[in-house]
Amino acid sequence: MNRIRKRIFEIIEVSAEGDRLGAAYDIFMMAAIIVSMIPLAFKENSLFFDVVNAATGIIFIADYILRITTANLKLGHGAVSFFIYPLTPLALIDLLAILPTFLTFLSGLRLVKLLRLFRTFRVFRSLKMFRYAKSVWIIVDVIKAQKAPLLAVCSLAVGYVLISALVIFNVEPDTFKNFFEAIYWATVSLTTMGYGDIYPVTTVGRIVTMISSFVGIAIVALPSGIITAGYMDTIRKKDEDKRKE
Repeated sequence: MNRIRKRIFEIIEVSAEGDRLGAAYDIFMMAAIIVSMIPLAFKENSLFFDVVNAATGIIFIADYILRITTANLKLGHGAVSFFIYPLTPLALIDLLAILPTFLTFLSGLRLVKLLRLFRTFRVFRSLKMFRYAKSVWIIVDVIKAQKAPLLAVCSLAVGYVLISALVIFNVEPDTFKNFFEAIYWATVSLTTMGYGDIYPVTTVGRIVTMISSFVGIAIVALPSGIITAGYMDTIRKKDEDKRKE
């Protein structure tokens, strides 16, 4: 029995090199996730979409049950793992992904607002793709390795937004009704998006905007460079490890 559970665990986790059955399971689950998202691209409902939701929902429920039953092999904490695993981030995403399926069976109430909420929950199924995409986990490893410089940049960005918001809020009190609008403007300026819904009208305000935009370009470029450098280092290390093997 333990041997069977161990093999199930090897299959449902991201496939190892040479494990064809595990690779096939990963591809199957990725396909199920993509198919389950198709109904969300349409406003109208149909029998076909109901079948798709029911079929993919059953697949996700089965996957969730298998992961719960092999939780001790993943976490390595014995019987306690069965209680810890449902609270882990990926398990919570899995739960949110299957929740609409359970609630659909109870949808005899036909409450429009609740049904729309259940439909929105299906978006969480897209997050399940992170589990099967190996490239995503490489990025996660890079972010963990570069955590300190990324946190420094994030702190700089938050400080920039708050300071810019305070400056523009006091320079143009008539343009910005409240401080939140100033923060919104500062955030949009940081990313250089420029939606144009809120903008300064005085000369001083426009000068502040120009300076803010130049600083924003520099701040946005920093994390891109850090992640790119970390990604290249990670790829280089993986290549070196393969050569040693």
